[in-house]
Amino acid sequence: MKERLGQPLVSQIEGALMWHPFPGFTGVVIGALSFGAIFLLSYLEHKSSGSFKLDPPGKAGGYEPFLAKYLRLGEFVIGLATGSIVLLVGSSALHGQSGHLPWVYATPLLLLGCSVLYGVVFMVWLIYDYEMYQHGTPHTRSGYALSEALGFSSLLCFVSGYISLIIAVTR
Repeated sequence: MKERLGQPLVSQIEGALMWHPFPGFTGVVIGALSFGAIFLLSYLEHKSSGSFKLDPPGKAGGYEPFLAKYLRLGEFVIGLATGSIVLLVGSSALHGQSGHLPWVYATPLLLLGCSVLYGVVFMVWLIYDYEMYQHGTPHTRSGYALSEALGFSSLLCFVSGYISLIIAVTR
């Protein structure tokens, strides 16, 4: 290694290939790991191998008020995330890089995108799973873990996206 002004220069090795992750790679990894980790934790936490009752005992349709609250919360998070994506991407015309945002915005945008994706799938899954439950299909341990993983991953990606956006903007 050679040194210039006290800083080492790394020499390149002929023919060596180095893989450089694409912009936003961290966002994709955090999005995927958050879902996987939350699913695994939820699945392991609920040791019951049987089915879960969504409705309170003796009260058919008792889960529906909770379902409405979960769906409303999902809509709220998705609305904030999509609004943020649209504003951030829409303002790219105001940046001086030929209509492109700097690469540091890729991770926040992908995290917000993961939040939207998980949120939409969360709402669809809740409706589908509850409808199947009403038709006699049991609500299983894996279904319960999937519900929690989708909902909390959406929320975690939303918060992580905003934190990384704040970091990217204030650098």
